[in-house]
This record gives sequence, C-alpha cells and structure tokens, in this order.
Amino acid sequence: MKPSVRTPLPGPRARALLERGERVLSPSYVRPYPFVPARGQGAFLEDVDGNLFLDFMSGIAVNTTGYAHPKVVEAVRAQAERFAHVCFSDFTHEPTLSLAERLVGKLGGGYRVFFGNSGTEGVEAAIKLVRYHTRRPYLLAFTGAFHGRSLGALSLTASKSAYRQGFAPFLPGVVHLPFPNPFRPPLGARPEEVGDAVLNHLEHLFQTVLPPEEVAALFLEPIQGEGGYVVPPPGFIPRLKEVLDRFGILLVADEVQTGAGRTGRFFALEHEGVQADVYVLAKGLASGYPISAVLFREELGSWPPGAHGTTFGGQAVAAAAAHATLDLLEEGLQENAARLGEFLLAELRALKRRFPFLGDVRGRGLMIGLDFGDPDHPRPDLRDKAVRLAFEKGLLLLPAGPSALRIAPPLVLTQEEAALGLEILEEVFRAL
Repeated sequence: MKPSVRTPLPGPRARALLERGERVLSPSYVRPYPFVPARGQGAFLEDVDGNLFLDFMSGIAVNTTGYAHPKVVEAVRAQAERFAHVCFSDFTHEPTLSLAERLVGKLGGGYRVFFGNSGTEGVEAAIKLVRYHTRRPYLLAFTGAFHGRSLGALSLTASKSAYRQGFAPFLPGVVHLPFPNPFRPPLGARPEEVGDAVLNHLEHLFQTVLPPEEVAALFLEPIQGEGGYVVPPPGFIPRLKEVLDRFGILLVADEVQTGAGRTGRFFALEHEGVQADVYVLAKGLASGYPISAVLFREELGSWPPGAHGTTFGGQAVAAAAAHATLDLLEEGLQENAARLGEFLLAELRALKRRFPFLGDVRGRGLMIGLDFGDPDHPRPDLRDKAVRLAFEKGLLLLPAGPSALRIAPPLVLTQEEAALGLEILEEVFRAL
C-alpha cells in the first residue's frame, strides 16, 4: 500500500462530520488538522472520503500493533463472548490477574499492580500511593513534563502553560525542576553540562526551600513526550536516582508514552540501567483499548482495601487486548521498534545535514523528535507547516513541545513503509 490523497482536504464527508462536531462537541478538543478516520489496516488509515494515509502518529503512540491486527481482534472477540466487565476492583478474574503477573514478570518480580483506564488515571493513583505510603507532602516533577490533565496530574504537568490556565489552585506541594534538554539547555548551562546543572539546582532547592525528608516522590518521563520527545543526557537518570535514594525519595517512572516496547525495550528506563519504585503504563499497552497499570514495589503497598478503586479499570476485554499486544511484542515487534528506530534516526540525521532549519533529531526506537529552528530560535511556524504539508501528502504526524514534531508509528511498521514516510518527509522539507 501507498498513501493516496484523492480529494481536497478535508473531503466533503469529512467536512460535513467536522461541521456536525462543531455544533455538539466540547470546544476543548484539539484538531491539529481535519482528519476523520473510517478504517485502518496495519500502519495505514483511510478517511471517510477514501483517502489513504500512512500513520506516523498511531493515535498519540497508542496503536502499538497498528490497526485491526488479527491477533488483537481475535483476542477481543473471544473475551467479549465470555464477558466484558465484572468490576475488577471487587472481583478477581483471570484475564486481568494473569496480565498483572506478566507485567510484574517484566520487572523480575517484587511489584504489585493497580489497573485503571488511562495514563492520567494511573498518575493520579501513583500520587495517592506515594503520599499515603511515605506520609510526605511534597512531589517533584520537571518542566516540559506531561502527566495528564485531571487536577492532580495537571499539577505535575508543565509542558504548556495553556493547559494550566484558568484551573488554579493546583495540588499543593508540587515543585518543578528544569528538564536537562541538551538541545535547549536550561539554567545557562552548556549542552555537555546540562545534567550537572539540573542536579546542582535540585541540591540547591534541598538546601534552601524544599526539605528533602518531606519529598514523597519525583515523577519522571524517561523521554519527555508532549514536551518535545526530549532524551536526557547519558548518565543523568542514574545520577538522579542516587540523589533520590540518599533521601528516601521514590522515583515514579511515567512510561505512559515510552512504555510497551516503543523505544525498543519494554520500559524505556531499561536504557538507563535504573529501576523505578513505581511505573505507570497506559497508551500502547493494549493497542487502542483503554487500560493503565501502576506497578509499585511490594513494600509500598501499605494502603488498605478501599483506599483506591475504579469501576472500569482492568476491564477484561482491554486486558485481553493487552495480552495479545504483549504476545506480539515478545514475538518481534519490540525488536522491530529498535531496528527501524535506528534506521529512521540515521536517515533523518542525514536529512538534517541537508535542511538547516532542522535543528535536532533525537529519540529511541520508534519515538523520534524533529526540532525546527536552532536552540535560541525555535520555529513552531515551520513545524506546523510541515505537519500540514505531510497531511496533504498522505502522512499523519503530530507536533510536540515548542517546535518539534513527533514520529511515533505503529510498531508493525515495515522497512518499506518507513522508507515511504521518509520520502514524504523529504518532499515536505524541500517544499519548506
């Protein structure tokens, strides 16, 4: 298959649906471009007007196994024929219990699991867990972070002030650190010094305004997602973990976007040689079916029955989809993400040498960010134009951060499909 755009965009059917939506849907929904899907297969999506698109965004890094993967479809059908929902907060059932066992096995044992419906809900559960267990009031997070948009998670989120505008006051006790972005270093640091600068800043906070003995946890995306697909400098996370351990501060790894094999490892934190105290998984865990999982060390499980719960979390059909997703990851999709990620990064870095408005190419596996402009002069205008031009040529992308676009295709992507996407990107860059 190849992308094929046969109508002006949006086409007549898409335009009609978008106009209907304007009359009844919340104005808070974001529409980066006028795409209205009808069906998908593998790494391709067809819109309601018959235009065919290569998907390099996978529903914001959700559709791990692409669209309509037969093994996922069959797992969902089979479980739906048995039962869809018997509240897992009250009644244990095998599909979700065995999913918990598989996830704990990914960490070598010693963890327990709480299931929810979304990444935001998982972060909320993690906030409650770490505060309940430690009895400490403060939480640390990073600027550029995205942890969700419900009020507790939004208190941690710091990727765009627009997300927070009008919703204060937030959860008390949240303190933000600058993220060590090597491309746009904070704190006046040089790129090679940015990790040291951030750790020194943390120590300064501990000495002046933030008693470290009262900090429950630090929330970290191993690679920032909404903040621009930013990879921290080598060695930063292990050194950060040493500082946290010194004061008994828990590390919560928000692997909502980075987890489930996207970076070529099941957990992105594996690249750092560090194990977190708490992990939050969602997005790609069930290939588009709503489920989240909070994995926490057994010794943190001090909250009693009823301290936290959810009606739909761990729903059996979503658990079946997650099992099928894990099967496919273990059968080769995780390795495919690592292999194609290396291919795409190499080719995109070659394009960067030809197109000077590309300031940075970064990422791991099939989680890649292209940043437009230089460190002092981001170019969101060029980024946004690139996203729109790619759409018009049959390639689906999404923006991230001040001036980056994200490449996060389904992990079923083939080498030929990756090359097709690169061809379209090159056409877009030539047009820019």
